[in-house]
Parts: sequence; C-alpha cells; structure tokens
Amino acid sequence: MTSIESARSERTEEWPPKRRLLVLARHGQSEGNRDNVFTGWRDLPLTERGRNEARKAGEHLRTLGIAFDGAFASELTRAFTSCALMLDTMGQSVSVRRDRALNERDYGDLTGLNKDEARRRFGEEQVHSWRRSYAMPPPNGESLRDTVARVLPFYVREVLPVVMNSRAVLVVVHGNSLRALMFALEGLSTEEITKVELGTAEMRIYRIDERARARFKGRWSVSEGSES
Repeated sequence: MTSIESARSERTEEWPPKRRLLVLARHGQSEGNRDNVFTGWRDLPLTERGRNEARKAGEHLRTLGIAFDGAFASELTRAFTSCALMLDTMGQSVSVRRDRALNERDYGDLTGLNKDEARRRFGEEQVHSWRRSYAMPPPNGESLRDTVARVLPFYVREVLPVVMNSRAVLVVVHGNSLRALMFALEGLSTEEITKVELGTAEMRIYRIDERARARFKGRWSVSEGSES
C-alpha cells in the first residue's frame, strides 16, 4: 500500500476549486455492457447509448465550470472514446494520455462469457466470489487486489504529480480500475470496496489538498441525472 492519505469532507470551499481537482469517471455503456458479458481487456467500442452517456457527463462537468489541464484514460477504446467525448462536449482541447495500467480488471477465462452463461458453467456462488471478493481472481485473471496493485502505482507516479500542478485532471477508466482508485483515495476497507456499484459514465469528484490527501466532494450518475 502506498502512503496516500484520504479524508472525507463536505463541500465548504469555493466551487469549483481553483487548483487540484480530480474527476474520476467510468466509461459509457460498451457493447460488452449491453450484452452482459465479462469484457475485461477485450477492446469493445461504446454503444450509441454509451456515447450519449459520455456526452451527458461532459455537459454536467461544463455546468460545474471545471477547466481541465490534463486527462488520462486506459488504452481501451471505450474509455478513451468516453474521455474524448466528454472533453469535446465541454469544448476543451486537452491531450489525453492512454496507459494500460488503467485498464479494466483482467477477467481471465471469464473474458467474453455472458454472465448468465458463466453462472451456469461455474456456479452462481463461485462466479459471485470471483466478481465481488477482494483477493480471489478468476482462473488466469486478476482479483481486485491485483488491479489495485497495478492501478495505484500509476496514479501515484503519473497522475498525482499532474493533479498537484493543475486546476483539474480528468481520469476515465473502468468499473474495477475506478474501484481501485476509490479504495485508496477514500480509505475504504476491503469489505466496503467490494460492495461499491458504479453505473456507466458515473463520476466521482475529489479535491486533492497540499498533502496529496483526497477529499471526496460528490458523485454524479447519468442514470440519476443528479449529483449527490
């Protein structure tokens, strides 16, 4: 585990903060989400619904008046396209760095399987354990713990220095790579993080203080159309 500190706080400062704002987002609906399959590292595109979700997320960020100086996405098309659509909707031209360290969890032998088919093949209890336990990987795949070990060093080494010297940074990733970041930034327990559910194009916003501590400021869900 790194030395990242976390803290929870209410929005009591000027909004949006002038510096060190971090926006984490999950990509919009992909073909894998639509078809209810374990997508993992398969490079499937967004559906039209997913493209619209990314645009709606961008519209919400525009209403918040956030100006991004940097952006990151995984190397997978669904995350990069979502990031590009969000920025384009905001009318902001920002270079997006792509890296496989931010990729979705590798589902190993489950990759490409419909989730109902996987339950029939391996049993519902076993599939649930692979999906929701912190340390148990599917055959030839990654656990959430493995994903944390891959994502968090990249955040500390590459993302955090940009955040510390920027007004705001956007990071668009996947359900499990987003959980990995939440685990560290919000100081969640292994039990708490396995219960977190994230919708497509859902966003979480943090203010990073001068000691690199993350202070949770709010979330936005395209399905709810509101911030909480």
